[in-house]
Amino acid sequence: MLLLAIDTSGKNGTLALARASESGFDVLELVPLAGRMYSAQLIPELQNALARQNLAKSDIDGYVVASGPGSFTGLRVGLSTGKALSEVLHKPIAAVSVLEAAARMTACSGHVIVTLDAGRKQMFVGDHEFSVEFKIKRAQESLVGYEEFFDSVHGSRAKLFSPDAIVREAANTHSVTIAACLAPEADTFARIGYQKLRAGETTPAETLEANYIRASDAELFSLPKLMP
Repeated sequence: MLLLAIDTSGKNGTLALARASESGFDVLELVPLAGRMYSAQLIPELQNALARQNLAKSDIDGYVVASGPGSFTGLRVGLSTGKALSEVLHKPIAAVSVLEAAARMTACSGHVIVTLDAGRKQMFVGDHEFSVEFKIKRAQESLVGYEEFFDSVHGSRAKLFSPDAIVREAANTHSVTIAACLAPEADTFARIGYQKLRAGETTPAETLEANYIRASDAELFSLPKLMP
């Protein structure tokens, strides 16, 4: 199965072409994408990657997109591109949580909590329970203030991770230890997405939406509608 995975959830992103089967997983291309230029770069970089592999868009068997949380604009670009290609070429698409992908980067089973800086002294929190086979038994995602989160994990036996130095530094000032983990890239999303596609965990392109977790600025600061 030839996969295209797109991650435009952060300040910078990546796209990956990968060939996956029951016997192995081969990353053919992992292409960096510059933040704030996703809409201009995504399709040209995809075309270049396909050309280097002597492939065409029609050869892609499935799509994987990072569904959030993350940058509102970045997520919209990545999802709209993946959804459009999925619809036009009639191929399945799977959405993968950024927090799940980050949690899987830790390669830890049991109770794993991963946090991402969300700005405004808030963080996105992914609370996961993994089996020894590294299958998700429980997953909960939320937006929590720094102070509230640090208070809640004092004495917890969960394994705490974050790819964001600002989160780890803040944790140290609250006598909480959060280990570093790598931020996931599109190849990680492709690996997770492949398993979802195999399991039939797909979403129709026309109904697939980003998981922002929190409201946009426009929603937060818009004036309430006047009652008639």
